[in-house]
Amino acid sequence: MSDEREGSDAPDLLYLLQGVDDFSRFVFPDSEALFKSLARRQTPHTLFITCADSRVSPEMITQTRPGELFVCRNIGNIVPAYGEMLGGVSAVVEYAVLALNVRQIVICGHSDCGAMKGLASGATIADEMPTVHAWLRNAEAARSVVMARKLEEERIVHAMVEENIRLQLTHLRTHPAVAGHLALGKLQVQGWVYDIGRGKVSVYDEAESRFESLEDARLRMLRRAAR
Repeated sequence: MSDEREGSDAPDLLYLLQGVDDFSRFVFPDSEALFKSLARRQTPHTLFITCADSRVSPEMITQTRPGELFVCRNIGNIVPAYGEMLGGVSAVVEYAVLALNVRQIVICGHSDCGAMKGLASGATIADEMPTVHAWLRNAEAARSVVMARKLEEERIVHAMVEENIRLQLTHLRTHPAVAGHLALGKLQVQGWVYDIGRGKVSVYDEAESRFESLEDARLRMLRRAAR
């Protein structure tokens, strides 16, 4: 594979096609057995709901292989409450839980989130991007909570990223498929915040209502599993 693909200074469709060619010739052969095993069925263990932001790469962050993650991406890693806005996200959740029997659902937000910045800006985004504004109403409660805290301006976006994770986890539990599998102990849900600049993930501890380091989260989960 060439170190620098043609057109990398100004990526276009030819740049993407060259990437596909590199994949077919250099990457695929090393994993051909894996792809052949995936050709007729998938058995992902996790539904990974995250933002459409181009800087967030679920498979890279989790170091998972093709076939492990069932990924749903949208502006602001939002899960509308069941019945509020039935559509693509609701269908993905239902299919992942009932058809694919995923064992985990992760909702992953991230630092410097444009959706949370837009939500904080209020009227500005409503005028410029009315469809995005309508979608972000599904995160409006998170905005209300953060604004009530009277935080310093530089802390608002990060606080909204975290509060949005809490809210979307609440929304997720309103989906009948999720509620049923949680009740049966067949499903776990978790909230993450990915720090783009540091390459770190913090994990939401619902019992303590706080985000903790990856190391602390792993220790907490190991202690729980050992009981």
